[in-house]
Amino acid sequence: MFARRLRAGNWVQVRTEREIFATLDEHCRLDGLPFMPEMLQFCGKRFRVHKSAHKACDTIRSSENRWMADAVLLDGLRCDGSGHGGCQAACRLFWKTAWLKPVLHEAIDSEPLPRNQLEISDSIQESQLRALTKNTYAPMLEAGNAVTRYSCQATQLLDATNPLDWWDPRQYALDLMLGNISIRDFVYYVAIAMRNAATRLLTGDRTYPYVPGPVKGITPTEVLNLRPGERVQVRSRDEIMATLDANRKNRGLYFDVEMEPHCGKTYRVLGRVSRLIREKSGEMINVSRDCVILDGIACSGCLSQNRLFCPRGVYPYWREIWLTRLEE
Repeated sequence: MFARRLRAGNWVQVRTEREIFATLDEHCRLDGLPFMPEMLQFCGKRFRVHKSAHKACDTIRSSENRWMADAVLLDGLRCDGSGHGGCQAACRLFWKTAWLKPVLHEAIDSEPLPRNQLEISDSIQESQLRALTKNTYAPMLEAGNAVTRYSCQATQLLDATNPLDWWDPRQYALDLMLGNISIRDFVYYVAIAMRNAATRLLTGDRTYPYVPGPVKGITPTEVLNLRPGERVQVRSRDEIMATLDANRKNRGLYFDVEMEPHCGKTYRVLGRVSRLIREKSGEMINVSRDCVILDGIACSGCLSQNRLFCPRGVYPYWREIWLTRLEE
């Protein structure tokens, strides 16, 4: 568990396609984790390790953290959805350490190898690309209707991870040792977690701090038609809570406690979200038009119950009724 690992801030170079393909099974996976078509563009390039991915939150079944072996997240690398039907979730990409080689920043080429100079034959490349495509999506019939089911790192997370108890101290030791979180932040957020646990114990409210919203029936809506680059201010917590039902949702979209610290602050719209892959089923779903992601906001896992310090950095989705447009 505490063998030498890549730390946050280490420089690595993504191995060539040939080297990576040699690590994959017939389903283009290593230890259950898929290598996806969207990752090919990064072969031969260098990046800094963003965080260790020794654990990751389960967005399929339990919302709790799970162990992941020999994996990291790299700075700025997110899935662009090009190989998965245009999915706009923009998930961070998991990288197995076998797909990377540690290097000194000064010791590696400043430019990646041109694609036609990579050490891989056309026949191997074509066969592997066919395998990647085959294992990325599959047309099928369900109840007489033609549907497509997608497979990606998010949908296969349970196969690539193992159960992890929230109280297992090894995960927190690795968070500190590998640079995922500073000692100061660790102490601060552990104190908040302890306070929340004490509140649940004293009040008998097992859901705290997930306070339910007051709306009964259909939740309100407001369409701003925001565009990427526009400045917005997140409304106050009280204003947003007033738009939520008992499940903390507005027309099916959840307002997570990880989003609360951003209330009242100003951000720019990073993009609109209309298509997402449902992790549990692999189906592509359409999202109503008033849903956006904001630049500079990703889930930190610092305030959530049972997934403390999850490194995935999933983008939260914002209803436009939770935002106010600002003039430039």
